[in-house]
Amino acid sequence: MTALFRLLRDADLAGRNTFGVAARAPWLLEVNDTGSLAEALDLAQVRDLPLLMLGGGSNLLFAGDPPGAVVALRAAGLQVIADDGVQAVVRADAGADWHGLVMWSLDQGLCGLENLALIPGSTGAAPIQNIGAYGVEVGERIVAVEAWDRRAQRNVRLDRAACAFGYRDSAFKRDPERWIVTAVELALSRHAKPRLDYAGIGEELAAMGVATPGAREVAEAVIRIRRRKLPDPAVVGNAGSFFKNPIVPAPLAQALQAAHPRLPVFPGDGDGTRKLSAAWLIDACGWKGAREGDAGVSPAHALVLVNHGAATGLQLLDLARRIAASVQDRFGVALEPEPRIVGARW
Repeated sequence: MTALFRLLRDADLAGRNTFGVAARAPWLLEVNDTGSLAEALDLAQVRDLPLLMLGGGSNLLFAGDPPGAVVALRAAGLQVIADDGVQAVVRADAGADWHGLVMWSLDQGLCGLENLALIPGSTGAAPIQNIGAYGVEVGERIVAVEAWDRRAQRNVRLDRAACAFGYRDSAFKRDPERWIVTAVELALSRHAKPRLDYAGIGEELAAMGVATPGAREVAEAVIRIRRRKLPDPAVVGNAGSFFKNPIVPAPLAQALQAAHPRLPVFPGDGDGTRKLSAAWLIDACGWKGAREGDAGVSPAHALVLVNHGAATGLQLLDLARRIAASVQDRFGVALEPEPRIVGARW
């Protein structure tokens, strides 16, 4: 019989974050059954401590040690809980590997997550960040999120509207001390409707010799692009894209594009806003491929900060702050980090 939980004291977190930076937790609680989370928190006597949820460690930067208990949900079950032959609802435990879920869904003949292939991390982290790539956000597919509400001390099921999804944002991200995501329910289709309008996917499919792509071919194209552009965290520590693409007023975007015709500009979150390419802004400021000791910027992608070996979280944070300051000085545009920063303020 699998134990309900495992509690470790003074736990080393260097191998539990994709940046590979040194950090330690006073307590690390590994919970094997999401349905028993509340009981595990009580038995481990950590419920009243500050809690940090840790999935794959791919969307955080340890600039210091967490002050309380780190909680890792290990349950990774995947199941189809409804299916009418046209659309199915999949329930995934928070501990399930996200890319594994994407590929599993394709094996079930289900479509809708293919543009989100090869994003590192756990399924429980996906709604918190409202992960997105190649023109798709996970919030579009979420039916509901199951969570432990620390304020009400009960399990809850929040529908999509209650999740309040935004660009790399959600109700869970805005109130991280309240919510512990335990499972996600996603609506997927039995009939492929490929989203090919994002730059690069069509070209990759053409290079693959695919004229009429299905969901699996789109996933393969996305995987090829990501492997070519983004460093493997197992080889070079990183957390993927470090900065959000900034959303700015449309007049500012128009003025910047007039002054810099190569600047990519995309629709924003409304008629009066536009989204700018953070990678282009950072590259234009000369940061792509920069290195200061073991802290640096990937030579392949200006959005990716990398740990070449022994960089500390504070060194990476200092580099990120200076990158953002240079973009602000040159273009008048503020950059915001995507990863959660632990132990320091942005």
